[in-house]
Amino acid sequence: MLAQIAIGTVLLIVNITFAAMAAMVLEVIFQKAHPWLMREPHRPKLVLLVAGVSLWLLGVITLGVWIWAAAYLWLGAFATPEEAVYFSIVAYTTLGLGDVVLPREWRILAGMEAANGFINFGLLCALFIEALRQIRLNQFERRRRGGD
Repeated sequence: MLAQIAIGTVLLIVNITFAAMAAMVLEVIFQKAHPWLMREPHRPKLVLLVAGVSLWLLGVITLGVWIWAAAYLWLGAFATPEEAVYFSIVAYTTLGLGDVVLPREWRILAGMEAANGFINFGLLCALFIEALRQIRLNQFERRRRGGD
């Protein structure tokens, strides 16, 4: 049990650190794009922003799933990459179908991966919404002031 918790903790730290770094990179991109985002027209840029950030977040989540799947393969919990990735997707998204399960000696990792997915989805969605809110507030303020 302690080995599972130790391995799961390392995987959680790696995934959360990666998500935090991806959020930081996204913030830098937003800062660099800020002057462009403030110029009219706003709506087409918002569509591009939402689509781009959604793909960015999907990439972060996909990498998180693959990190867990690689760990399952390394541990010998699954025989094939497809099985490891499938289980990882089901666990990370907290879907938990139960048609593919971890061997008894690794089953605590399933709950830890679900917690990881829950944390990352919440964190990344909150950051995304806050970034959009800040951009929209700045756009409205600029429009109210006459576009300075």
